[in-house]
Amino acid sequence: MGYIPQQSLENLKKYSYKGVDKSLLSRYVLNPFWNWFVTLWPLSVAPNTITLTGLSIVFFNFLTLLYYDPLYLTQEEGAEGPPNWIYYTWGVGLFLYQTLDAIDGKQARRTGMAGPLGEMFDHGCDALNTTLENILASYALGMGRSWWTVSSQIATLANFYLTTWEEYHTGQLFLGYFSGPVEGIIMIVVIYMVTGYYGPTFWNQKIWTFLHVEHLPLFNKIPNLPLNESFMVFAGVGLALNILHSYHNVRRATYLKGSRSGKSPLLLLLPFLVPTLLQITWLSHPQYNNSYIIGSAAFVPFLCAWGLQFAHQVGRMILAHVTSTPFPTWDWIWIWSLLGAVDANLPKFGFSPIIQRSSKNTTIFVWVTLAVTFISYARFVSLVIRDITNYLGIACFTVRKRDEKGVWKNAQPDSKSS
Repeated sequence: MGYIPQQSLENLKKYSYKGVDKSLLSRYVLNPFWNWFVTLWPLSVAPNTITLTGLSIVFFNFLTLLYYDPLYLTQEEGAEGPPNWIYYTWGVGLFLYQTLDAIDGKQARRTGMAGPLGEMFDHGCDALNTTLENILASYALGMGRSWWTVSSQIATLANFYLTTWEEYHTGQLFLGYFSGPVEGIIMIVVIYMVTGYYGPTFWNQKIWTFLHVEHLPLFNKIPNLPLNESFMVFAGVGLALNILHSYHNVRRATYLKGSRSGKSPLLLLLPFLVPTLLQITWLSHPQYNNSYIIGSAAFVPFLCAWGLQFAHQVGRMILAHVTSTPFPTWDWIWIWSLLGAVDANLPKFGFSPIIQRSSKNTTIFVWVTLAVTFISYARFVSLVIRDITNYLGIACFTVRKRDEKGVWKNAQPDSKSS
């Protein structure tokens, strides 16, 4: 069985990518660099290979965290942490990821490989990168295992979901003057560089004290939050603005399609809100025999399992977009999270947990959740790649062949946009 209905395969041939990027940083600084950088890649390199290379760099950065601070994954109290120079490598790695993520589409147009498979592959890697970078950035900011890191996870995933939800309804990917894939990534790169120079403790300074304005009449009435928590507040404001902007675009597109109400698309935000509430419910369970997840060895695998579930969810959303099929509103993996949340919260009703009766059992159950989620997502990826490549007669990591004149088949002129 595949994920694409047989009657919807024909829509793959009708799909064409549409995107708008209003970022001034992208237009005047990054895009000229990307246009040059893509020329360094031979035409024999498939665009999906470039995309996967970028994700591999981020995954390697994640492994360096676990290598230099293995206690972060195994015990409540971590080690001293990575040496400061490691944070520089995280910054360079993330910048390379952004660059490779930007040029894979350009390489696709150069080689005639632009199409739905590239769209799926690109967004899938972006979804995985979102969780990995959240863990790394939260660590660099000195937030570690905390509700602030959970809040960061929710904010970053929500931004990604909103962008995908907006693309499904409007038919194009819209990046505003300030967006996560452009300015957001550069901001995190700067965070890594600052942490590399000063160390993670730099972000524990109070923001008004750091700016030397805590004694001024206006600022002494505003909470003097640490720099890392202030960054999270800033991210929250950005999320709120993104919600309003995305809804405005979706509502306008809905009206243009002839609908009299712009409220119905809001119901399709529930597939993000429901699993998010399940994860929060699971995390906020009453502590039972030290089975609390936040602050324990189960925290990192919990975030990774959550991220994989999210990647599966938005992957199905993008698949619905490129195949013109109904929006996916249900994912069976939510049942697993519901089971974990209900079991962990049984003490609220006077019962002992059936599975998560101890810290060890909780950790094992979270790791099993990660394994089940990984298998589910891997199955989704393999089946979608199989269906698309078989129907379109292409390969995932091989470029099209040249014709008798030496021209790449179906190649399109490169675009000035990313």
